[in-house]
Amino acid sequence: MADIQSAAPTQNGKPRAKKKAFRLDMTPMVDLAFLLLTFFMLTSTFSKPTVMKLAMPAKGPATAVPGSKALTLILGQHNQIHYFYGVNEAGTATAQPVLHTTDYSAQGLRRVLLDLQHQQTGAVVLIKSDAKSTYSNLVDALDEMNITSQKKYALVDLDRNDRELLKQNGL
Repeated sequence: MADIQSAAPTQNGKPRAKKKAFRLDMTPMVDLAFLLLTFFMLTSTFSKPTVMKLAMPAKGPATAVPGSKALTLILGQHNQIHYFYGVNEAGTATAQPVLHTTDYSAQGLRRVLLDLQHQQTGAVVLIKSDAKSTYSNLVDALDEMNITSQKKYALVDLDRNDRELLKQNGL
């Protein structure tokens, strides 16, 4: 540490009382700061990113989903979900599905999924994402699958039949 020594000034030839120089030793305070910093660094836990497990099926032939046990979700723009019961297949004798619209709230998608579970066991949810939907919409839909304990769901590409169904409903 550096000390400042100053000579006592004289006034009219009379020497003034000599002032003692003040010296503050900062070494103990710096030592304490580094000890505290080291202590908090070693005892703190850093936040770990939360990751949702996604189980992917084994490679092999795709299994067909029966239309009676399927719910198809189409993630659209403006945080909307369009859904219908069954599978939209061209060339089948079944009538064209009725398209419904909901949102990601507890009274929206969650209510639809819980109603599906109460109506039938072993239902499969097909999640299809429109080009206008966002990544957060997909994450929200997967979160709802976990919240409602939906056992079987799959991420599927949006096909031509589903695009035509959306066009027919003005979406």
